[in-house]
Amino acid sequence: MNKISLEKLMSPVQPTWCPGCGNFSILTALKQALVELDLSMEEVTIVFGIGCSGNTADFIKCFGLHALHGRGLANAIGIKLANHHQKVIMIGGDGDIYGEGFNHLVSACRGNHDITTLVFNNHRYSLTTGQSSPTSAKGTISKSTPQGLIEEPIAALSTAISNGAGLVARAYAGKLKQMVELIKTGILYEGFSLIDVLQPCSSFNKEQDYTWYQNNTFDLDENYDVSNRTQALDALLNQEKLSLEILYRNDQHLAYHKEIPQLKEKTLIEQFPKEINLNQAIVEFI
Repeated sequence: MNKISLEKLMSPVQPTWCPGCGNFSILTALKQALVELDLSMEEVTIVFGIGCSGNTADFIKCFGLHALHGRGLANAIGIKLANHHQKVIMIGGDGDIYGEGFNHLVSACRGNHDITTLVFNNHRYSLTTGQSSPTSAKGTISKSTPQGLIEEPIAALSTAISNGAGLVARAYAGKLKQMVELIKTGILYEGFSLIDVLQPCSSFNKEQDYTWYQNNTFDLDENYDVSNRTQALDALLNQEKLSLEILYRNDQHLAYHKEIPQLKEKTLIEQFPKEINLNQAIVEFI
């Protein structure tokens, strides 16, 4: 087995993110989580979206795919169904997943596809220099909203829970150890896991800096029941501050591939014929 190690995950390409960007710690947490899970390189596939988060594709060595903007989850679902033994991870930003790709997010939640989705959420389209994103607060002044954002921020996590996501959590780039544990939990969970990672953008969102997050986030206490869907939705919709940790977990909901009888004995790629007679297919279907 070609076991994952930090050395094997190291890319010769150095990160080009801005100094102070939360992406550095998220990448560190992802690498550490993969190492601690004692997986092999061949067991993991990472799909990358477009944006600052999508540039992670250059900074980690792994099997993966750099997808189109907003379409990464559709690719991740295809990879999982082709070989459901793979640990499939999707990396995207708040614009990529909650904007262009929001329809694919809802579909992934509804099917409870066994994919771990990490959303690098800095409340901006930062790669294109700071336009407001679906998670930007109402009234946000940005290049695209110079008079203030009119729309309300999208309720992505409550939408995910409402539409069948098996595990929904929130992390913060300033809490590395907690982030590592949440990523590990998401990867091991059999079903769709959405981990929204709050992160500062030092260049284009100076209001929500590390101090802001320290003052506006908190850890859920031990009395919080992660299996209580109503409690999770109420907490997300009514809290003034942003709660961290696992917000909701359903261990009774089967992952999508487990409900397909054709995949019980072999993966789809194992069932795929080694030789294909295209002439027969042409006669039959054309």
